[in-house]
Amino acid sequence: MRGDGMNKDFENLKPYLDKSMAMNTAMALFGWDTETLAPKAAVDQTAKILGVIAGEAYNSIMNDEVKQTVYKLSEEIKEGKETGLTEVEKGIIKQLKKDYEYLEKIPEKEYQEYSELQAVGASRWAEAKNADDFGKFLPTLKSLIEYTKKFAVYRIKNGEKPYDVLLNDYEEGFNQEILDKFFNKLKEAIVPLLKKIKEKPQVEYEFLFKSYPVDKQKEFSGFVAEYLGFDMERGVIAESEHPFTSNLHNKDVRITNHFHENNLESAIFSVIHEAGHGIYEMNIPDELTLTPVGGGSSMGLHESQSRFCENIIGRSKAFWEPIYGKLVKTFPEQLKDISLDKFITAINRTEAGLIRTEADELTYSLHILVRYEIEKKIFNEDYPAEKLPELWNDLYEEYLGVRPTSYKDGILQDIHWAGGSFGYFSSYALGNAIGAQLYHQLKKEMNFDEVLRKGEVSKIINWLGEKVHKYGKLKNTNEILLMATGEEFNADYYVEYLADKFTKEYGL
Repeated sequence: MRGDGMNKDFENLKPYLDKSMAMNTAMALFGWDTETLAPKAAVDQTAKILGVIAGEAYNSIMNDEVKQTVYKLSEEIKEGKETGLTEVEKGIIKQLKKDYEYLEKIPEKEYQEYSELQAVGASRWAEAKNADDFGKFLPTLKSLIEYTKKFAVYRIKNGEKPYDVLLNDYEEGFNQEILDKFFNKLKEAIVPLLKKIKEKPQVEYEFLFKSYPVDKQKEFSGFVAEYLGFDMERGVIAESEHPFTSNLHNKDVRITNHFHENNLESAIFSVIHEAGHGIYEMNIPDELTLTPVGGGSSMGLHESQSRFCENIIGRSKAFWEPIYGKLVKTFPEQLKDISLDKFITAINRTEAGLIRTEADELTYSLHILVRYEIEKKIFNEDYPAEKLPELWNDLYEEYLGVRPTSYKDGILQDIHWAGGSFGYFSSYALGNAIGAQLYHQLKKEMNFDEVLRKGEVSKIINWLGEKVHKYGKLKNTNEILLMATGEEFNADYYVEYLADKFTKEYGL
């Protein structure tokens, strides 16, 4: 409840905030529809509609009245004046000022053109991937890079590099200097461990690639998402080329999955991953949802929740003990001779491959390193887009010892650049490391494995809700980590986690 100190200035902002929220929610809904149910022929016309909505969203916030009010309240908060604002409202003003610093530097016409480009990007990418033809996506990619560079340069301050501007969008306070140290630490730990593992006998996992009827996979994927805590009263699961999570608010969270008949683990771990994202959004409090602070704090923190669910929970033996019988019952012929121990060993194998989304825990960060190095070249060295497939293949050969022979298994495997999400990829590796840091703390506070064996996953999810989810965007990654674990980001827990897990897994 609010006392008599209601702030009139903030009240005057509400109609603008409501319109902006409605426009952005509509764009999210169109985006979801385009990638799931909309007919392919619709994309160009729908892009025009999205362009208009994006213009309205822009104008609802980017006007003199809103700007003056936001800057006035921001200054009053900074000076410590009594504003009568709640903590949530102060958070909204802080976020709006950040949005202003982003948007006011970008001409409306260019912003609208870019929004239209983003709207067709996913479709152009999917078409190119399905045809295994990079040339079909190249013009769109070049335009996206051009706009992204231009927008980054508009927003540079204090001598930043353009790529640092992009990285900060996804993870506040994490720049190339910090990430270079982080990735170097991972390389030093992972590469020697991989070499030792390569000398060990390969584990049996072929049974995962038998024929698994897609309808049964869908059934089990739905079960495991709910088992983890994804509320089907407030969420839905659909299909798309690349699994993703979208939300309109905390009571309408949408995840997608992709099914391969001859790959059991792909759909299972994709849905666990996306459920982790979805649960985060479902746990955003009512007073935050449908406001500028009503979402995950950062991409890295969001990834920490999905990767925590996928790997730390989802690949543990304790998680599967209560539910492995159901999986066997779903696929009795394929799994009749496969013990739980054999299944756990198979889903925790490590082997260098080409596809990021299919990568194991140990090699995953090397996939991210490839993308991080490429993005650095694009934005620091103006590396030509035409040469990116070859650079991609060379880096895969250098870091993982494998070389793509097709575009769809190489540079066209990810959707992110198709939506203009440059600077996002490093968040995946950061998410793994953040998850390991939270796991280190969580084990101090409860018997993690015992909780899972009892089928009480909700205790772990509730802990994450209390320590991470409830803050929305009111706090950044380091602030949340400091409160949850007593220290800011520390990659050592991730390195220790990987070394300990895979040393035991392979008896090194």
